[in-house]
Amino acid sequence: MKRKILLGLAAAIGFQFLTLIGMYLSAQMPLWTGEAIRLEAMPVDPRSLFRGNYARLEYEISHLDIALFPAGKRLREGEVIYVALTADRRGIYRFAGVSLKKPQQDRFLRGRIAGSGFRGAISSYRVRYGIEAYFAPKEKALGLETDLRKGGIAEVMVSKSGRARLKHVSANPAK
Repeated sequence: MKRKILLGLAAAIGFQFLTLIGMYLSAQMPLWTGEAIRLEAMPVDPRSLFRGNYARLEYEISHLDIALFPAGKRLREGEVIYVALTADRRGIYRFAGVSLKKPQQDRFLRGRIAGSGFRGAISSYRVRYGIEAYFAPKEKALGLETDLRKGGIAEVMVSKSGRARLKHVSANPAK
């Protein structure tokens, strides 16, 4: 009887450990195998007393006009969308389209609807891609706060599935 309990406990612990390893590997895969793209970023909130020193970033693709989606289709919070990207002459990737199905083209980000509302006079969906927070040591975070006031460039690693991870943020030299 004790042996069955110990085996069950060992199996439960092993399952939890493997689940955590799988989550870690899934989160790191874009950094290891992804392709680098550059996006313009705007800082929203430079620090948090609870989460540490970080810059919360927003992108041109963080708010998408509801009219871009099929008429009459109301998206739910948490629903997956795909945003197609195209590079401009400076190598900065910009919005090229949006789809509810995985696109066939090379450059796209997988995001999730995080809510809806109004941005100015336009009704829009707020989209999260997992690249909205950049953590840095205290000194670097304070420097970023001033460097990014007029915008920045985020270097993002994107896997073939569209999952993205933020690699680096720097001041936008063009502004």
